Amino acid sequence: MKISCYTGGATQTNGYLIESPDGNLLVDAPEGVASWLGSQGVRVDDVLFTHQHYDHVLDAADLQSMGARLHAFAPYSKELTLEAAARAWGMPIEVDPYQVDVLFVPGQALRLAGQDLLVAHIPGHALDSVTFYFADAGLVFSGDTLFAGSIGRTDLPGGSTEQLLAGIARHLMGLPPATRVLSGHGPATTIGREAAENPYLD
Repeated sequence: MKISCYTGGATQTNGYLIESPDGNLLVDAPEGVASWLGSQGVRVDDVLFTHQHYDHVLDAADLQSMGARLHAFAPYSKELTLEAAARAWGMPIEVDPYQVDVLFVPGQALRLAGQDLLVAHIPGHALDSVTFYFADAGLVFSGDTLFAGSIGRTDLPGGSTEQLLAGIARHLMGLPPATRVLSGHGPATTIGREAAENPYLD
């Protein structure tokens, strides 16, 4: 399994390409990732959304038009993408509409592109936030739940610090300390490092 990171858009959002002999996955769809995939000559079979805030789904419609299946915890809505809220903030954010093909079930074990992964629902940053744990590879895609030295912001619609911290404790901090954490923004880290150093997890 080969993992490449693309970072794009105004908020420098990470999208992760997972390539394997049995197919290719993409975790999140930040602005510009569809063109980047085209430049790499890579076709993606499935796109997994950690959540649907606009910066993680701006290229979703383009990827779907290219034949990718879109997986998310909930159907597309302008509330989840923050398009509705952004207008009230004076930020005319627009996401090309798309159709979620497959809905996650909390605690669901999946096998995609020859890889086994476990989906955990961790609201608090967004109502539909999930993480993807690849046990065999020793890594978790945390979206905007957990960052190197920080956690996701909880002042957006549907946010809850209490929910977020409880979900991190329940679903992430019990993973092996060496587990790599690949988040929606910023550098990679490990569960052990965050358990020891993250000031929000005391």
